[in-house]
Amino acid sequence: MKRLRKIVEKIVESLLTLSGITTTVIILFMVIFLFKEASGLFRTPIIEKGYSLCLHLDNPVNTLSSIQIKQIFNHDIENWEQVGGSSEEIVLFRIDDIFSIYSDEELGEEYEFLPEKLGEEISKTPGIIAFLPTEYLPENRENIKVLPEEKMNLAHFLGGDKWMPGSTPAPQFGFLPLILGTLWVSIFAILIALPLGLGVAIYLSELAGDRMRKVLKPTIELLAGIPSVVYGFFGLVVLVPLIQKLFNLPVGETAFVGSLILAIMALPTIITVAEDAMRNTPRAMKEASLALGANHWQTIYKVVIPYSISGISAAVVLGIGRAVGETMAVLMVTGNAAVIPHSLFEPIRTIPATIAAELGESPVGGAHYQALFMLGCILFLITLLISVTAEMISKNQQQKNVL
Repeated sequence: MKRLRKIVEKIVESLLTLSGITTTVIILFMVIFLFKEASGLFRTPIIEKGYSLCLHLDNPVNTLSSIQIKQIFNHDIENWEQVGGSSEEIVLFRIDDIFSIYSDEELGEEYEFLPEKLGEEISKTPGIIAFLPTEYLPENRENIKVLPEEKMNLAHFLGGDKWMPGSTPAPQFGFLPLILGTLWVSIFAILIALPLGLGVAIYLSELAGDRMRKVLKPTIELLAGIPSVVYGFFGLVVLVPLIQKLFNLPVGETAFVGSLILAIMALPTIITVAEDAMRNTPRAMKEASLALGANHWQTIYKVVIPYSISGISAAVVLGIGRAVGETMAVLMVTGNAAVIPHSLFEPIRTIPATIAAELGESPVGGAHYQALFMLGCILFLITLLISVTAEMISKNQQQKNVL
């Protein structure tokens, strides 16, 4: 019997070890895959794949940034002098324009004369900028300059203020509006949820009677199990019209509604974890504090909260993680507008909402696909930073308590 028990224990130990190793390998594989897919973004040209920009040879401009290209094709920049060239009007030219100039007979049955005709148009138009498929670039380039293929870099991504993956000819993957939208909503959600959550946790652990605790605790824990899409529907149907009417706004889908929904969603986690940590404070410590003359509130502030600071930090981290990583509810109530926010009462878009909304429509391996994976990497690093910071704060606080 003893031998059989040892064999069973050995098997269970081996299974647990294998489970731990497998979980670690899977997590590492996921992280490596995430960063591998994202790294391809910086090997992607700023111009759409398979296309090139051509100028007249006499044009002194040799490089254009993705922002300048976008502004040129949006007619925000209309003279070459604005991008370091000579004072000459910019003439936009796309591949479709050639068909309004030449007939099908002149271009050939299989468009074999198309590169030659394109070369002629570029050669006789000094201020031209032609956006052409690379396969149709003119073979004779005596009076033609093809701009060098620049790659997207980290500065383009982190410093850009436009998220327009469908922009032609240079897609815009500006990270700034998305990170600001994420932080804007998350910070205000935590500012709302944290004091309320800690207040309720203190009430449940130290002030509420047994009957009240038996009613409130399961109710709060039940809220944590509600799907996020239900919170989103509640926000969309109830809070959005209410906030729009209350503040006389053009639209109700704003960062403020997103913060309220995230605060409601984070409350159960913060309350449950913090309350469990406070209730684990030894009774002897509370009684010793009261015996020394401290009142109930002083005992809570000086004994219970410092002793349970580790659990409270865990509650804060889980609450912030819920706020930062939430997708569906935020997607439904914040307006989903990728613009830099200037107030809480404007539509915004968060990183998780952007990934959820756009990943299904981005071609695998393309620049848009890789940019979304890069957003995932940054979201991963933000969450990791929050966890490490909270752990360091908790350890420092524990060391102070010991001293």
